[in-house]
Amino acid sequence: MTAVLAGETLGARVRWAVTDALTVAGRDVAHWRRQPAAVLVGALFPVLLLLMFTYLLGGGMVVPGGGDYRDFLVPGMLALSMVFGVEATMTAVVTDTARGITDRFRSLPMAPSAVVAGRCLADMASSAVGLVVLMLAALAIGWRPAGVVPTLAAVGLLLLLRLAFLWIGICLGLLARDPSMVVAVQILVWPFAFLSNAFVAASSMPGWLSTIAEWNPVAGTVTAVRELLGAPVDTAGGWATDHAMTLAVVWPMVLTAVFAVLSVRRFQGLSR
Repeated sequence: MTAVLAGETLGARVRWAVTDALTVAGRDVAHWRRQPAAVLVGALFPVLLLLMFTYLLGGGMVVPGGGDYRDFLVPGMLALSMVFGVEATMTAVVTDTARGITDRFRSLPMAPSAVVAGRCLADMASSAVGLVVLMLAALAIGWRPAGVVPTLAAVGLLLLLRLAFLWIGICLGLLARDPSMVVAVQILVWPFAFLSNAFVAASSMPGWLSTIAEWNPVAGTVTAVRELLGAPVDTAGGWATDHAMTLAVVWPMVLTAVFAVLSVRRFQGLSR
């Protein structure tokens, strides 16, 4: 009987947490209607990068094993679009904290994880929309994926990567006391994103730089998505490249587990 009651109590707590998280996510999504420009810029910025690298720089790029640079680039851009926007998540969290909204949530009888989980759900929805927009733009310039099932698997890996980086953004936002820290994150995101195999093969880089690029959490997803979508793949890489599919799952899961726990604990430990 005790086990049953405990199970019912656990189930009730889970339903409570999910309901509260959906409520907070609805509040965050409602802000999109009042700030459509921010949502539009976030969705179109990766499209702009895709067009620039395809038509301005693509002619000078070397594709591993030959082939069209566009096919090589698109999976990389899809993965990078999952990294870009972390600073927007961080900004939203910092702003809510500075305005006292976070403290107001903490004073309400709601699940401790609901605020951070709600923010993550809302941003995941936004990221899914942005991913669809970027894929449609890629289709418009002539890119074609390998098939429906591989494409769905690739989208799953991309959203898994996005989930990990959203939790990183939420955690950093809760740790930040000054909105100016967001600028520092914006500066760091660019070298981190470019120090991967998204635009060029990691094997074309100097030895030590190639190793860093191969083990970048983004690189595993890029290579795995290329394999799934039938794009050219760098075959001259090391262990990380050969086991990209494994790293595309392990890296995001580890990052999500670490930063999700840190985010919830940080939210619970905020001063009232």
